[in-house]
Amino acid sequence: MAAKQVTTTPFPDQKPGTSGLRKKVPVFRQPHYVENFVQAILDCIPERDGATLVIGGDGRFFNREVVQIAIKMAAANGIGRVLVGRDGLLSTPAASCVIRKHGAIGGIVLSASHNPGGPEGDFGIKYNGANGGPAPESVTGAIFERTKTLTEYRIADAPDLDLGTTGTHDIDGMSVEIIDPVADYAELMRSLFDFEALEKLFASGFRMRFDALSAITGPYAKAILEGTLGAAPGTVVNGEPKPDFGGHHPDPNPVHAHELFDLMHGPDAPDFGAASDGDGDRNMIVAPGLFVTPSDSLAILAAHARRAPGYAGGLSGVARSMPTSRAADRVAKKLGIEAFETPTGWKFFGNLLDAGRITLCGEESAGTGSNHVREKDGLWAVLLWLNILAATGKPAQDLVRAHWAEFGRDYYTRHDYEEIDSDPAKRLMDGLRAKVASLPGTTIGGMTVSEADDFRYVDPVDGSVTEAQGVRITFAEDARIVYRLSGTGTTGATLRVYIERYESDPARLEQPVAEVLAPVVAVARELADIAAITGRAEPSVVT
Repeated sequence: MAAKQVTTTPFPDQKPGTSGLRKKVPVFRQPHYVENFVQAILDCIPERDGATLVIGGDGRFFNREVVQIAIKMAAANGIGRVLVGRDGLLSTPAASCVIRKHGAIGGIVLSASHNPGGPEGDFGIKYNGANGGPAPESVTGAIFERTKTLTEYRIADAPDLDLGTTGTHDIDGMSVEIIDPVADYAELMRSLFDFEALEKLFASGFRMRFDALSAITGPYAKAILEGTLGAAPGTVVNGEPKPDFGGHHPDPNPVHAHELFDLMHGPDAPDFGAASDGDGDRNMIVAPGLFVTPSDSLAILAAHARRAPGYAGGLSGVARSMPTSRAADRVAKKLGIEAFETPTGWKFFGNLLDAGRITLCGEESAGTGSNHVREKDGLWAVLLWLNILAATGKPAQDLVRAHWAEFGRDYYTRHDYEEIDSDPAKRLMDGLRAKVASLPGTTIGGMTVSEADDFRYVDPVDGSVTEAQGVRITFAEDARIVYRLSGTGTTGATLRVYIERYESDPARLEQPVAEVLAPVVAVARELADIAAITGRAEPSVVT
């Protein structure tokens, strides 16, 4: 079967964001749109001839079609071997695991993460490098430049493969191995955690609810939690991946995973609750009667990670994205290890992980991970929590409260103003940047600004500089506000406002979050003039 060379013209809108190219499904379904972007990726992979490439995605609408296209294009562009998950499925952390284990040159990962699916929903394509992590900006920039000059793409003239059965196929001399999407990942989890202790935990009557939100983590959670560890049947709910996520918005937070949240705050709450997102790289943790913020979760995992076999030697360092609360910094200080503050985007953790500077890392947007792969990993975080609970013998809610008693509490919330017009969003951020230099020393709403800047990151490993990553304002009252435009949406702009305040008084560690943060929220709105500029009196989502 000869490869075809198909004439095409560039699309002007194929610039990757923080996690690849994300658009609405109808955009990707335009003739040549997928093929152009995949060809640009393949053109930017050095030494691809004869190499191994991983392909898979989260099972959202259009996943199967794009998997077939990517396989055929890989064959026509010199790839020697493709590993693809059965039914075209691979969670994002599992894709990273497979890339690393099998020495692949990289992977084409299909997902729009926590964004909704379906025929009118979102879709995404990103390239992960040989370390298993998202491509750095130098590579995504090269891919974008290549999309501007494409005049043709190459694709094998071959029938679609049967993706439903594991086995090996051949396309124009390229080997296509359809693999069990769970096996390699499950093997890695067994190497990190004390599965025997976890089996005993569930055998003791420990009850758990894991909500997969009809997304990719379902098969992984069922295989490991129910199949291997002996959790009761039905522990995993919404466990079958569906193209439209069964109508769920696959973002694990109290708003979109409200059934789990309500259960955990009800009279018959199980001992532990968790959820994951569309592509399996995020997590939500809920103890009975107590939601654990992602920022607190990262700090608690860092404080107790040594209890799991994979981290028994301690941590080399911890990193958090800049909008994430400073809770993990306090743990790092006590442990005597380095703490890093990076821009949002998992690729910024990659250099630190590869250099051995950090072991754990996380973002306030429910992503947590470690050096076991180069992506955030939802189910991994859940297993680490379970390992800590088994090792300490403490209920999850007691573990959280003990952490606050030792380190203090970073009260935290995020206000999202979704799908606002891009021009007002840009005007709001430009206005904030124009005034940061004059803010220190001023008093707003009874709070005094101690520091203000537009976050600039100098990578401690390679010296690369990333500018304009969000306006952060710190107050003398031990509070902080961060303003940032998100790069993960597909329509308009999303303004994210992150608000936190630290409290160490033992008598004030369990106050209502909204009450503690109300004065800081008022300052955040006044300082940026959000309502007047965006026309939004209230945020779309508060988490």
